[in-house]
Amino acid sequence: MKPTPTVLLFDIDGTLLKTGGAGRRSMRRAFHEVCDRPDALDAMDFRGMTDPLILEGGLRAIGEPATPDRLAALTGAYLRCLEVEVPASRDYEVLPGVHELLATLAGLERVVVGLGTGNSSAGARTKLAHADLWRHFGFGGFGDDHSDRVELVRAGAARGASALGVPLSACRVVVIGDTPKDARAARGIDAHCLAVLTGGYPEPELRAAGAAWVVPDLLHPAVLPTLLGKVSG
Repeated sequence: MKPTPTVLLFDIDGTLLKTGGAGRRSMRRAFHEVCDRPDALDAMDFRGMTDPLILEGGLRAIGEPATPDRLAALTGAYLRCLEVEVPASRDYEVLPGVHELLATLAGLERVVVGLGTGNSSAGARTKLAHADLWRHFGFGGFGDDHSDRVELVRAGAARGASALGVPLSACRVVVIGDTPKDARAARGIDAHCLAVLTGGYPEPELRAAGAAWVVPDLLHPAVLPTLLGKVSG
């Protein structure tokens, strides 16, 4: 019997890696460059947010309209800064088990590995390529697909099904993330969520948001069988 077609969608920040603040510093520099307001995002918690909503929230905080031109200027400045900040970050780290898990998943029959992230595709590439992780992901749903996390995860799931050559309705989809927003996004497309505690949220909060499984990190021995459907929720 062939295994069920499975689409795995990984979040990046707090799930696969931590940039050591490179993302926030890049956003701060972008607001300084474009709006002369490096403080625009000082009160914002970025965890689980999409890039478009971060930028829109920053503009709202300083009383500026989120026009397409302003958002495009901020996005461009952010991505340029990120290309500098990520390699320079002393505290950039790949989280436990990530390299091993992705190596194991590569080439498994009827399993495809993608991203479900609020980062833009260009930002995702910059963050992941620094640790040679980008090559593991053939597709994804990104912040530049949609500002709403449910919709970007839906886009990633659809691309995964296409890569498998089957309808999305025939696939088992698992979102792997570290925030309640990841769990709610999975629930929003009738997918499963495996949550990790590496992003700082407590297990009860992740469970309440809809995470079927919660593990300390991706090194945990339950992760692989869970992703492959060998552990019940």
